[in-house]
Amino acid sequence: MEKLVDTSDEWIQARTGIHERRMVQNGETTVTMSTNAVIDLIKTYNLSPDEIDTIIVATITPDMILPCSAALIQKNINAGNAWGYDLSAACSGFLFALESGAALIESGRSKKVVVVGADTMSS
Repeated sequence: MEKLVDTSDEWIQARTGIHERRMVQNGETTVTMSTNAVIDLIKTYNLSPDEIDTIIVATITPDMILPCSAALIQKNINAGNAWGYDLSAACSGFLFALESGAALIESGRSKKVVVVGADTMSS
């Protein structure tokens, strides 16, 4: 980061508290990162994509306006029974998405909800 903004690592840490910044690789997008994370989730918990009822994506950096990132992830993982939407609320977006997912489960409208928080600020 210090090379990008012509300063020192110490200066950045002292003023922002930031010790590390991740950069996306060429071709990596919010949807590709999110899809990979959901695939890892499915494998880790031995789920079928058809078990997922809802996908909620909290992002302020969608790949495109339409279709939403949730729909692209749904297609990428072949979750034919799922519906989803994106939520854009900057830093608090993941908390709103998590609360929305919990409310869907508590109401009985969804059994399994995937909540994704992803942004590609460094793209």
